[in-house]
Amino acid sequence: MSSPSDTVLVLPGWQSSGPEHWQSRWEALHGFHRVEQHDWMRPLRGDWTARLEETIVDAPGPVVLVAHSLGCILTAWWAAHSSNTHRVKGALLVAPGDVEREDIAGYLPGWSPIARQPLPFPAVLVGSRNDPYCSFERAEGMARAWGARFIDHGERGHINAESGLADWSEGQALLAGLRSSALPPLSTA
Repeated sequence: MSSPSDTVLVLPGWQSSGPEHWQSRWEALHGFHRVEQHDWMRPLRGDWTARLEETIVDAPGPVVLVAHSLGCILTAWWAAHSSNTHRVKGALLVAPGDVEREDIAGYLPGWSPIARQPLPFPAVLVGSRNDPYCSFERAEGMARAWGARFIDHGERGHINAESGLADWSEGQALLAGLRSSALPPLSTA
């Protein structure tokens, strides 16, 4: 699934993604690159945004983002504030965490509000009907606000290791479709 023309960056959510998470499995299978954050347990939006910016700028060519949970919220925030969005070819956004929800906001101070501007690159958002960290309606609303194609993934929980997805072939197919149909990045010249 690796393409010499782009770099796939994996953006885990809060507490990162463990070895059985589909993101970690994809890294092992396809050589994708995880954006390593300084502090996975106490994430600071500014720090995470700066790290993503640095990683994208340092990438050798176009980038495709594969975000889960807080990684989706990070993607939208970064895209609303970066002058380097032209480097992103597309994004697969999976199970966004609703950081505006009171019970979650307390664990992740400083992550609200969620950026709601349309993303300047093609995106697919995959939501679950029984995600404990984001209602289906809120996930659908984020997809609309971001201009992302929305995929109803049924009742798959938080679409993580506990969802029993293994290598998550459906997600790999969505990523392959996104990578093959995404427009090339705009020239900065």
